[in-house]
Amino acid sequence: MKPTRIRWNLAILMFLISFIAYMDRVNLSVATPVIMKEFELTKIDMGLMQTAFFVGYSIMQVPGGIMAEYFGHRRITVLAVLWWSLFTALTAFGKGLPSFLVIRSLFGLGEGPIFPAFNNFVYKWFNKSEKAMGFSYVLGGAFIGPVFGPAVTVALMLAWGWQSVFVVFGLVGVVLAASWHFFAAETPRSSRFVNEAELQHIEEGMDVAAVEKKELAPWKAFMSSSQFWAIGIQYFITDYIMYVFLAWLPLYLMEAQKFSLAKMGIAAAFPWGLLCILTFATGYVSDKLVAKGLSKAKARTLFGSLGLMICCVALYLGAVATTPYMNVLWLTISLGSLGLTFSASWAACIDIGGKFSGSVSGWMNFWGNIGGIAAPTLTAWIATTYGWQAAILVTAASAVIGVIAWLAVKPDVQLTLRK
Repeated sequence: MKPTRIRWNLAILMFLISFIAYMDRVNLSVATPVIMKEFELTKIDMGLMQTAFFVGYSIMQVPGGIMAEYFGHRRITVLAVLWWSLFTALTAFGKGLPSFLVIRSLFGLGEGPIFPAFNNFVYKWFNKSEKAMGFSYVLGGAFIGPVFGPAVTVALMLAWGWQSVFVVFGLVGVVLAASWHFFAAETPRSSRFVNEAELQHIEEGMDVAAVEKKELAPWKAFMSSSQFWAIGIQYFITDYIMYVFLAWLPLYLMEAQKFSLAKMGIAAAFPWGLLCILTFATGYVSDKLVAKGLSKAKARTLFGSLGLMICCVALYLGAVATTPYMNVLWLTISLGSLGLTFSASWAACIDIGGKFSGSVSGWMNFWGNIGGIAAPTLTAWIATTYGWQAAILVTAASAVIGVIAWLAVKPDVQLTLRK
């Protein structure tokens, strides 16, 4: 019997959901100049709005992972997408800084569970040799969002005003939530679309009974593990750098590099495009290397640390670039190189977390989004006080901490199996 490929169809749907999630985030940064002018807001105010999202988002990381493991990724994904789509649409009706802060923090609460839930889905639905590539679809969707986000957002803003952006994407989210509810199942064994051949491939080497058993992660053991803390620290740095780009790249290109609104929409897409490409490539190559016998510790650590090292150097070169187009080139390389690190990070969560990959990824993403909380406001303060070049140089220097942390991750043995 020829195996069905439902898991890859669902991977595409994950890609689309993640794509819209990040479109919903980047829309605010692209609309920042217009919103600042209409409501007489400062850079610090806009940084606080970005930070409000990450407060809500971070709070729901660990609970989101636990809920996905206990109540099921399918149910949690549908609820999360519906929740954040509602508050995406409500962003259009903000009346000033206080209302924007409330709406964006509740929007963040909705998005919080989605990555841990998808990590739990990948663990259950993909063969042991496909897990890094499987989660690359989630990351790819996240990173392709900002490629199209600036251009699409600018087009909607020019046609119907900035409010239309948030209403349109809120409605798209509702459609995607309904699609996941219809097509996804908690396990491949319970799916009406998966045939026996695909099921056997997915479950090869998997303890099905253990996977399906509902139990809480052993948090006491996790908290005493240096690996557990290291994977959080490196992701704090990785996300901090990425969210500097997400929150401030459009305004930076317009203020520091003097791009017009239309040219900014194009230039801001290049870094995210390369990030998406390298994320998929890293997931594919990493799985192939592991399948050929390279240890997970070497494969994940190699890509994770290398991405941060390249990012550090390229950010520095971008900060000292003398022309706008050289600046965009180096910024593209710096953000793109993080594709190596992002893919390695989420694959390592599955490696060391096993059936508790939702909890481990929630922990990792919690720390990553503490970086998200810090990045918008801290970068705004540095840029306002010392200039944009100083803000980029500080971001570059932070990558060194991430490289050191990767050396302690060592994702070759699951946390629950360590003595």
